[in-house]
Amino acid sequence: MLSNHLQNGMETARLVWSRLPNSEDGEFDAVGISKKSDGGSVESLDYEVIENHAYREEQAQRGKVYFVYQVAVKWFFALLIGIGTGLAAVFINISVENFAGWKFHLTFQIIQKSYLAGFVIYVLFNLALVLSSVYIVTHFAPAAAGSGIPEIKGYLNGVDIHGTLFFRTLIGKIFGSIGSVGGGLALGKEGPLVHTGACIASLLGQGGSTKYHVSSRWLQVFKSDRDRRDLVTCGCAAGVAAAFRAPVGGVLFALEEVTSWWRSQLMWRVFFTSAIVAVVVRTAMGWCKSGKCGHFGAGGFIIWDISGGQEDYSFQELLPMAVIGVIGGLLGALFNQLTLYITHWRRNYLHKKGNRVKIIEACLISLLTSVISFGLPLLRKCTPCPETDPASGIECPSSPGMSGNYVKFYCGRDNEYNDLATIFFNTQDDAIRNLFSAKTIHEFSAQSLLTFLVMFYTLAVITFGSAVPAGQFVPGIMIGSTYGRLVGMFVVNFYQKLNIEEGTYALLGAASFLGGSMRMTVSLCVIMVEITNNLKLLPLIMLVLLISKAVGDAFNEGFYEEQARLRGIPLLESRPKYQMRKMTAKEACGTRKVISLPRVVKVSDVASILRSNKHNGFPVIDHTRNGETLVIGLMLRSHLLVLLQSKVDFQHSPLPCEGSGIIRHNFNEFVKPATSRGLSIGDIHLSSDDLEMYIDLAPFLNPSPYVVPEDMSLTKVYNLFRQLGLRHVFVVPRASRVVGLITRKDLLIEEENEDLDTVELQSTSVRGRRRDRRLTGTADMEDPLLNDLLVQNRTSS
Repeated sequence: MLSNHLQNGMETARLVWSRLPNSEDGEFDAVGISKKSDGGSVESLDYEVIENHAYREEQAQRGKVYFVYQVAVKWFFALLIGIGTGLAAVFINISVENFAGWKFHLTFQIIQKSYLAGFVIYVLFNLALVLSSVYIVTHFAPAAAGSGIPEIKGYLNGVDIHGTLFFRTLIGKIFGSIGSVGGGLALGKEGPLVHTGACIASLLGQGGSTKYHVSSRWLQVFKSDRDRRDLVTCGCAAGVAAAFRAPVGGVLFALEEVTSWWRSQLMWRVFFTSAIVAVVVRTAMGWCKSGKCGHFGAGGFIIWDISGGQEDYSFQELLPMAVIGVIGGLLGALFNQLTLYITHWRRNYLHKKGNRVKIIEACLISLLTSVISFGLPLLRKCTPCPETDPASGIECPSSPGMSGNYVKFYCGRDNEYNDLATIFFNTQDDAIRNLFSAKTIHEFSAQSLLTFLVMFYTLAVITFGSAVPAGQFVPGIMIGSTYGRLVGMFVVNFYQKLNIEEGTYALLGAASFLGGSMRMTVSLCVIMVEITNNLKLLPLIMLVLLISKAVGDAFNEGFYEEQARLRGIPLLESRPKYQMRKMTAKEACGTRKVISLPRVVKVSDVASILRSNKHNGFPVIDHTRNGETLVIGLMLRSHLLVLLQSKVDFQHSPLPCEGSGIIRHNFNEFVKPATSRGLSIGDIHLSSDDLEMYIDLAPFLNPSPYVVPEDMSLTKVYNLFRQLGLRHVFVVPRASRVVGLITRKDLLIEEENEDLDTVELQSTSVRGRRRDRRLTGTADMEDPLLNDLLVQNRTSS
């Protein structure tokens, strides 16, 4: 893998760098995969604040009351995101549990008379649910396919994929997840819940959906991509908290896995959102335990309490636990590679044949899954029930169609159970609970566990990538807990110690597979501790996670990174490529010609430039009296389109409008809508007289874009670009002179008089600064060239 990176690193760096500034290429296919086309579905987001005249006037008019109001609204939105995501998770879980309960209860009743009739009912029930899911995705919400985490990770990395956060995507994700998970497919609802939380946050941030007439003017507060990014981050954390009942794990997941930046102010809001989700979910579970939610019982929300299990471990057990970590890394890396190959084949060959093929494929996978889960337990002989402690609450055999260990299936005697049906013919949540269970030594045979591991691993690889909402958390826990329990069985037989629990090794196996596949460490460790309620196993979970991640990294990248690359999402990874150290900013620009605009530009020239290319940003240049060319700012494509459509700033003269000071636009007019592509040049009609007019761009451009010298290393530019969430960086020749020097002391500002809004720099006075600059040979403050120097303290809300 390292040699491949060394060979392709230069091309990868150039490709990623060239794709970011432009609004190019991509169309959404029916399974949520971005592909090249002229539709422009993949576009970078404008996280940078455009400090034009309209923005500065708006900021000058706002006082501290508005600042307090804006902060209060952000916290209120965090509350709404938590409540909305929690209610969506409750609805999905109750629906899935009830569909599964009806299915198993009806099947168990029918097989008492005829196994063939029970099999037919079981297959048709699953097929109907899966068919509803794939139909919703293919005909209503194509972006709802898959887990959605790669797309959300791309959004928080600065890349917007058209359709990812739409209202119809939210509806398709919720109902599609109910059908696919309730239909018994080898996938989970946790990834889709993260996508659901992000959609809820985005819709709240933009005030709802205007297309479906579900909007409110009172919620249309946040107008910038930066504010929407913060809300989507809260939604991601809320989704994880709702899926696993792990509020702290949700915060860490957003920090470790999906975001490219972090701020301490946002940490509090994300934590608050996750806490609200935990309260909503806990309240719903308490209400459902009274029997008001149908078949929703001990299953549903993921929480596998093994606090009564193994409390201590010996030094000899560390070796088999390390082996579990190695197995998890190998199987996780293999899983990533196999799903990558199959998804690539689906994209290039199978799914190009239309929606009918996608529906047939999902139905065939459902039929195969039903046959395996129903047929394999029939081939397994039943096992006599062991003697169980009545105080433990474990009964053998368990009631048909209900959660619990020791499922009776195709058994002739009353005191027998089918160990393969205990994990196969069950919901995934209940199956994992059985694998994690304590005080159930020798519940499963090694043959049954190995059979389930091979078959479910294969089903999980085949299922992911089909046109249904699909998460990989729960299937990964299923796979890992199976081989973990296998290792635990050998450890119990070898050491012959009574305090060793097979369920403990199942937990470590689940953590190792997730670490080997998704390559998460801190957040996954906390999630596993929260869902199992056993803090004593924290060191062991950390051990297997570190080992599995190290082993998996030796073969390929993480699951979400591989899927994002396959979908054409240009992610900027946390670490730049090694080859970037040898490249400069000028080399990264290549031979592409920069399209710039003069300060006063003709309307016909603007229209021609916008029609001939899809660039999002254009440098604006001006000429001094000495004939020198100066870059005076950055003009966005969306702002140019607003000026062309309004026509109020057209002028007959090609000369700059010095000193007019008239701004005919407010800042909200330049905001790009989140639910549509916004204006395009084809939507604007210009007459022949309009084309002969001119526009002075000075009041509308961003006068302070980020600039780097041409010989700066690409590694440094990469870190600047990623950490600040930029979309454009100007590469200029090295400056000929220094006009000042800012240190940390110059950024420490103390308010002297709040009423007059004056500030005093703590470091030095103006007189002291003049003396320091004379001593160091820098320019004096009395220099007239420096009178226009304005040092602004940028604060990000």
